[in-house]
Amino acid sequence: MKNKGAFNNEHSIKAIGVMSGTSLDGIDIAACEFWQNNNQIKFKIHFSETIEYSDNLYQRLLNAPKLSGFDLAMLNVDYGKVIGNSINAFITNTDFAPYFIASHGYTVFHEPQNGLTMQIGSGAEIAAITGIKTICDFRTTDVALGGQGAPLVPIGDELLFGKYAACLNLGGFANISCDNNSRREAFDICPANFLLNYFAQKLGHTFDSSGNLGKQGEINKALLNSLNSLEFYTQNGPKSLGREFVEKNIFPLLDNEISIYDLLRTCYEHIAIQLSTELNKFPIKDVLITGGGAHNTFLMELLEDRTTAKIVIPEKDIVDYKEALIFAFLGYLRIDEKPNCLRSVTGAKRDNIGGAVYL
Repeated sequence: MKNKGAFNNEHSIKAIGVMSGTSLDGIDIAACEFWQNNNQIKFKIHFSETIEYSDNLYQRLLNAPKLSGFDLAMLNVDYGKVIGNSINAFITNTDFAPYFIASHGYTVFHEPQNGLTMQIGSGAEIAAITGIKTICDFRTTDVALGGQGAPLVPIGDELLFGKYAACLNLGGFANISCDNNSRREAFDICPANFLLNYFAQKLGHTFDSSGNLGKQGEINKALLNSLNSLEFYTQNGPKSLGREFVEKNIFPLLDNEISIYDLLRTCYEHIAIQLSTELNKFPIKDVLITGGGAHNTFLMELLEDRTTAKIVIPEKDIVDYKEALIFAFLGYLRIDEKPNCLRSVTGAKRDNIGGAVYL
């Protein structure tokens, strides 16, 4: 796919991309620039920053699915204000002047089989606070068209990182994107940091830095077999995962008699098996790995032992801010009224243009 709209000229477009994932690592902000050269879209990340959540906001987001309708609506407003104020501070510190802001929001519910997905972080508040055109709510149009509403990153993988055979993102959930006979395919593979952080926090850590906690445990073979036997892993794409999958299918399998360290180590093995299964299926020549999981040396070692694919871990800005970059790119396509969500990836009735625009 080639973008041939209003932005197809020698001028560049500056934008801010904002990503807030299910792993609750914070708000990723990336100051990006896009331009075209020989019918190819080029990009640069000028500045980037991760804003940590206050303890209060972290707990409110963590408990968001359990809130009343009123309290969830208030959290949507308050979280939008936090994002807007964070962007203002970022702009002041960097002197970056974006044409628009594209914000993913924080996913509270994701049940596309029920026609439901919800990302909070009011775009109206962001636009009002910053005075900058803001795009948000990228998933709901696709879900309304019968799609999964996820993953959204693959069109960016295709147009910005197409030189790699596959792109693997290890955030709260792991998802893969690759070209299969000139057709972009992508889907969620398995829980990743969402699960690892859960156990790390039970051990008094925010996350498992470099996998040092997981290394201390032993694999529980019965649990590993149960995890690998979950029906989701036998399904063909398009398919996507959310918090609900873990709560419904994985938490009930966790035996209280198994130590936290052993549970964590078993989950590492499970994740490595599921990731390598997909990488070896095609097989894939090389894979670009980004997201917080790319920093987890233990997980990377487990994965390397199980696949022949060449693992490519790019510079830190791409590892940590690739999703924020690509959401800025989705906003770029949205403003230009070009499809930013692919039916081959989500299973929707058609390629579609997602994103609500606040002026």
